[in-house]
Amino acid sequence: RWFMPIHNPKATSLVRVLTAVWIVLSSGCAPEVPSKKVLLIGIDGVRTDILASANTPNIDKLAENGFFTDNAWTRPPTVSGPGWSNMLTGVWPDKHLVEGNDFSGNNYRSYSDFLTLIEQAEPSLETVAVVNWLPLGGEDSGGPVISDAIDTMIAFDGYETGYTLADERGVALAVEQLTESDPDLLFVYLGNTDMVGHEFGSLSEEYRLEVENADRLVGVLVDAVRGRPSFSGEDWLILISTDHGRRDDGGHGGDSEEERRIFFLASGPSVTGLEPEDKVQIVDVAPTALAHLGIAVEDRWKLDGRVVGLSTVD
Repeated sequence: RWFMPIHNPKATSLVRVLTAVWIVLSSGCAPEVPSKKVLLIGIDGVRTDILASANTPNIDKLAENGFFTDNAWTRPPTVSGPGWSNMLTGVWPDKHLVEGNDFSGNNYRSYSDFLTLIEQAEPSLETVAVVNWLPLGGEDSGGPVISDAIDTMIAFDGYETGYTLADERGVALAVEQLTESDPDLLFVYLGNTDMVGHEFGSLSEEYRLEVENADRLVGVLVDAVRGRPSFSGEDWLILISTDHGRRDDGGHGGDSEEERRIFFLASGPSVTGLEPEDKVQIVDVAPTALAHLGIAVEDRWKLDGRVVGLSTVD
């Protein structure tokens, strides 16, 4: 007997799936699991209403494919020392003990930066930081925030050349790491937004343009990630946030909403766009990065933050 085949899309799809499964089982090979990686971009002193009004196509595109809120929070004192300590350690100043831009009284011995926690939990992972504000990666002002336990620290003084050139240099060095090395966690710091905010004020055209320039640099970093030959086998979580907001005059350090309010962005295949029930905070960055890399948070770390935005986490 002869039968005319009938095209059934569902049946065809089922046959393809069963065929793929048979090929995998017969070959004795399991499907390749994407390699989990994190890019954390820290942009200093971004005020959320200016971010919303600025032309930021790169950040906007990342937000479309992930989770974004401009209703996240930090705590006073709203200056860079405690702000970056909050983000990188995942705990508040009552634990890390940094209250200003003098880091000399810090308690990083008890509350390490999360890059160091990665090295302690999974030494095989490659951790890299590129910073142009020296206390983040060097001994200036009682630093560093990030310990020398990480695999690669690239730290230089942005004040020497000015932060416009320093941010460009930092991004170029980070791109070099992405193209010539294989980082599992890469932290990149951009500082010129804060410098311009102090000089011209938060409502100035100069500040808005610098926020847009930071977005351009975000695009350079994202392009470098996507241009990696191994990108198709990788699951990148891109996190972007800031250490504090600012007043209209460009200053910061107090307890006003403009100074405490920040943004939080998580983008990538493992991210859900669902808004969490509780408010998002700066201390959520560290546990979110750790969770994506498959590192279980230990009780002894006493982190104050929680995982935000990842679809694989309740």
